[in-house]
Amino acid sequence: MKVLVTGGAGFIGSHLVEALIQRGDEVWALDDLSTGSRENLETLQDEPRFHFVEGSVMDPDLVQKVTDRVDFVYHLAAAVGVKFVLENPLRSLLTNIRGTENVLEAAHRANNKRVVLFSSSEVYGKGTQVPFVEDQDRLLGPTQVLRWSYATSKSVDEYLAMGYFQERLLPVVVVRCFNTCGPRQSGAYGMVLPRFVQQALRDEAILVYGDGQQSRCFSHVGDVVRGTLMLADEPRAFGEVFNIGTSEEVKVIDLARKVKAAAGSRSEIEFVPFEKVYGERFEDMQRRVPSLDKIHSLVGYRPQFSLDELLRGTIEYYRSLSGPDSGRMSDIPSLAGRG
Repeated sequence: MKVLVTGGAGFIGSHLVEALIQRGDEVWALDDLSTGSRENLETLQDEPRFHFVEGSVMDPDLVQKVTDRVDFVYHLAAAVGVKFVLENPLRSLLTNIRGTENVLEAAHRANNKRVVLFSSSEVYGKGTQVPFVEDQDRLLGPTQVLRWSYATSKSVDEYLAMGYFQERLLPVVVVRCFNTCGPRQSGAYGMVLPRFVQQALRDEAILVYGDGQQSRCFSHVGDVVRGTLMLADEPRAFGEVFNIGTSEEVKVIDLARKVKAAAGSRSEIEFVPFEKVYGERFEDMQRRVPSLDKIHSLVGYRPQFSLDELLRGTIEYYRSLSGPDSGRMSDIPSLAGRG
């Protein structure tokens, strides 16, 4: 097929682009390089079936022009990361909502091209019903706490997708990612695992925000890409929302210990209050665990990578970047984000 990946120079996007090229598709990657990086796509620079388009999903004419060329759209372009969102709340809201509207409208105008919309576990907010199920009620914090603006923007994205599906018959499926990690991800925007790895490899203090008792499920990007492609090939997935990732749960303090051990690091583990990092009125949630029953029942998806395998691969990646010919890790350009 001919495929468009918005945010294709970002962390998840670049892995998805590689998988699509590997299976024989012709791919256009649209990215404004605000948080994505050309280095993420350097292995494809001589690939004739790959096309890079520098630009933004905020440009509806450009989005339409590229969408008209393709058969399928994967929409990943978004403001991403707690740190980035808190520092750029208005830009984040507009990028996520207006950008998604532009992509969905372009797909509709181009004879209802099929779309996969990437969403986030953030939409579950402060929910305490664990594991999270796709159709459960959601609980978000007050509008004065900008921590919840990203969750709200991704929720609006999902509503837009369901509206286009119902009223305009646009074939769209929503995937909710849970802490996707792996090679090429950066800690620059608040992502905890690459930050821990970088600190451990430098023998710096591994900084745990809060008391470290909050737990998460860290998904390997390879699993997320594979599961997404399985859904994209299943007509019954359209018009539905799916959790994707892993249900292997770990407390953040235990993650720090695992990273330290796997890296052979001499780092100390230190605790930092959330308000010192993110300011007053910051709110976090204690647990975030997905139910994967729905995606497994439909397409047979199960995660293949364990947390230990994810840690090993991420550590190896960052070690390769800090080699004698690669410069210090602090000099590495940001590789995070969806573009």
